[in-house]
Amino acid sequence: MGRREKNIVGLDIGSTKVCTLIAAVHENSNRGELESNLEPIGVGIAESRGLKKGAVVSIEATVVSIKKSISEAESMAGCEVEMVYVGLAGPHIRSFNSRGVTSIPTRSREINSDDVRRVIETARAIALSPDREIIHILPQEFIVDDQQGIGDPIGMFGTRLEANVHIVTSSTTAAQNVVTAVNRSGLLVGDTVLEPIAIGEAILTEDEKELGCVLVDIGGGKTNVAIYHHGAVRHTVVVPLGGEFFTNDIAVGLRTSIPEAERLKREQGCALPSMIENDKLFEVVGVGSRHTRTVAPQVLSDILQPRAEEMVHIVRNEIRSAGYERQAGAGLVLTGGGAMLKGFADLAEELLDLPVRIGVPAAFGESLLENRPQLMGPEFATVTGLVLYGERRRKTHDFHENSNSGFKKLVSKFRSFL
Repeated sequence: MGRREKNIVGLDIGSTKVCTLIAAVHENSNRGELESNLEPIGVGIAESRGLKKGAVVSIEATVVSIKKSISEAESMAGCEVEMVYVGLAGPHIRSFNSRGVTSIPTRSREINSDDVRRVIETARAIALSPDREIIHILPQEFIVDDQQGIGDPIGMFGTRLEANVHIVTSSTTAAQNVVTAVNRSGLLVGDTVLEPIAIGEAILTEDEKELGCVLVDIGGGKTNVAIYHHGAVRHTVVVPLGGEFFTNDIAVGLRTSIPEAERLKREQGCALPSMIENDKLFEVVGVGSRHTRTVAPQVLSDILQPRAEEMVHIVRNEIRSAGYERQAGAGLVLTGGGAMLKGFADLAEELLDLPVRIGVPAAFGESLLENRPQLMGPEFATVTGLVLYGERRRKTHDFHENSNSGFKKLVSKFRSFL
């Protein structure tokens, strides 16, 4: 029995923090089959100063934050990082659904991966402005003649093959700015991944994806929304509204500094006044030379509740516009740093009339996370998902490289589409 070890690195460049996660891949070769598992060995967190609402506004400041986060993770893991998987998000992201159609020349021939590639190419043949590029083509389902709901058409017979896909596009300059910042930090980019796609790898179950659910990732400067149904992504959008808006509202309403407002949000904040358990007054440090004041929890909740309701209404409008209001049987999954605001999940459940849960990464198992308890928080869902995405892509690549038969290579090409 042989054993190999590799490292996969996820890099989450957010508006409030830059997070790096290094995971070791332990592979055991038993009877010719490879079995692998991931173990987190290094975590690095640095304050983000070069991004705003998911977009780079200062290359140099972003490089400094990336280097600090990478250095901390390398020190903990005892290794050097060369390649990373990077998340993309921001108002520059646009997505839509498309359909491609192709004919099968010979009725007696089985559908193969070349046919699948051809139908996907017809689905992606859309007019894009020169400043935009496609970053994801996500197959939803295939249709062979009149038979719908097919996940894998290879090997089937038919005369007409159709494909429904979800296409995600990004601003070319916005994506390039992220890649440039990573490259200037001395790193290679293995791939750029839409953040809600990565998060779905880390916190959603297969049952939730199949039954239908809405993933809402509340970051510092933006909120990612992804709708899953029948095991595939049906709708994605990035809303330029995040946890920083809660903090700013507190700073203005209580006339205090941003750091103090952030502290109050984390320690005293509650989005639902009915959930306030303690009426004890707390102190608020004033701006500049202003004196410290005492404030009731109800006052803070009155500031947070309208902003939380606004965010929930935006999510509800996205669900309605996508046409999945009655197809989210598994409900809403909240994640990201903003999901930790007390009472937010209860407020969302009350307004949307859907079951709501807080999504936390469970990819490495509780036993492996005992030494890394910080990774169990919803704010680490993105970086965990990036590592899982990288592992899945590595397996597909290794399968292709190690396959000797033509059939396995064809299957590998099809898997790369999925």
